[in-house]
Amino acid sequence: MAAARLQHLTLDATVAAFAGAHRRAGGVCCARAVVATDDAGATIRRPEARAIALALATEEAKVVVAGRRQSRLAAVADQAKGTILTRTVDVADRNSVKELFDWFGQTIGQLHLLVNSAGTNVPKRSMKELAPNDWDKLMNINATGAFNCMHFGLPLMRPYKTGLVINISSTSGKRAAPLGGVAYNASKFAMAALGTSANEDERENGIRVTTIFPGEVDTPILDDRPVPPSAENRATMLKASDIADITLAIAKLSPLAHVPELVIKPIRQSFI
Repeated sequence: MAAARLQHLTLDATVAAFAGAHRRAGGVCCARAVVATDDAGATIRRPEARAIALALATEEAKVVVAGRRQSRLAAVADQAKGTILTRTVDVADRNSVKELFDWFGQTIGQLHLLVNSAGTNVPKRSMKELAPNDWDKLMNINATGAFNCMHFGLPLMRPYKTGLVINISSTSGKRAAPLGGVAYNASKFAMAALGTSANEDERENGIRVTTIFPGEVDTPILDDRPVPPSAENRATMLKASDIADITLAIAKLSPLAHVPELVIKPIRQSFI
């Protein structure tokens, strides 16, 4: 993908990528990006965020990666073949998200890409076992966190009549399987509806919202399952790099091309 540099970049998610004025280099548009997640670094629970941030930086985007732990954010920046800035944020804390985007608007300006990839789950996830506090936690991070980033990020896109938001959801936002659990499934369905509704509202502003629905991805969040998968099972799952590759492919499309939804899953995973 190195030959096809990012010509049009606008991201938002728990990973958010945005840019100020485009910088032309040999006919190529390079963007500044912000990646927002609930965690980051060598032990990141959402390694998709790390993979996306590093891939964007390799494509000459200027990336801001935002999450709760500065030490882990710095670890991501240290791995980059390009520019990655870091900012701490708690996507479930609206004031914290506002501070992030206020800083971005004052320091960088226009937001081109916002990637929302924050997500979490809990071991006790059936209706019988689920604690009300865990319901609130999952909804606040998985659904409200994406809303918070979009609420404060979209004003940095609207005046320019262009922008891209990519929400990293889950196939649990398409099929409410027991494996995901009550709160996780509900939060991912909410994230999907948020993307669809916001896209309809914002398309006249030139803003596109894409929801990616990954199936099983080999990440530490699997450790929260009631019965964690075996090493043999994990070996058949998607990798974080798969999610980064598809995110980059969407980000490279013309601003006139819109992918509303995309499902990506391991070949062995059922999807009916």
